[in-house]
Amino acid sequence: MAREERSIKVKIDNVEKVFPSRNGEVVALNGINLDILENEFVTVVGPSGCGKSTLLNIIAGLTEPSAGKVYCDDQEIRGTGTERGVVFQQYALFPWLTVKGNVEFGLKIKGIKGTEAEEIAMKYIRMVDLEDFVHHYPKELSGGMKQRVAIARAYAVNPSVLLMDEPFGALDAQTRTQLQEELLQTWEEERKTCFFITHDVDEAIILGQKVVIMSARPGRINEIVDINIPYPRTQETKMLPEFLEVKNYIWSKVYKEYLEVRK
Repeated sequence: MAREERSIKVKIDNVEKVFPSRNGEVVALNGINLDILENEFVTVVGPSGCGKSTLLNIIAGLTEPSAGKVYCDDQEIRGTGTERGVVFQQYALFPWLTVKGNVEFGLKIKGIKGTEAEEIAMKYIRMVDLEDFVHHYPKELSGGMKQRVAIARAYAVNPSVLLMDEPFGALDAQTRTQLQEELLQTWEEERKTCFFITHDVDEAIILGQKVVIMSARPGRINEIVDINIPYPRTQETKMLPEFLEVKNYIWSKVYKEYLEVRK
């Protein structure tokens, strides 16, 4: 389906965020405007401290903007909601619950219990290839497994928007690569609207339909780059000339912003 035929799923309208500090106010975000389309996979890169996570938290309803508004399905966001699932870098699993218990947790909050909750949970546990670890506790899982549980839990409540804040940032390169491929496969099947923050330019390109480059603080959108590389994408995609070309372009923009931070 052509992008122009899709409706706007999330609209960020002139959002600003200011935090108080000992030395006065800190402007984290300054005039953010962005339309995220239905089923679109958007990745975000930028130097540390540019407000990427702050923006995600505002979309998630975990914090309020100081000015401007964010809409999901034309409704102003005024707090958290089950239509928006969040996956953080830190797995945020309940240590006293098993894999199955963690995935079922959000379902129970929605009032889905018993056999129905179990069937839904098992569907997504199988999706992330953890059916052999259903009764394991988080302490018995590797970092990659824990993140798979977090992703399964987010998908289980059937959000229409998936917000991911560097979910693979703490993982080793091999596990990170594997989870990138699994996430892409899942996205192509489920077609959730995804907003994915990363420090890794390769990751941003391999996953996203468009890459949002943010400027150094105060956080603004410097540029939006369309990634015109067809899916399915694999790690071999990173060897394509068009991938390397767009990687060099985005990296030059990100590095320029990084140098601004160091001044």
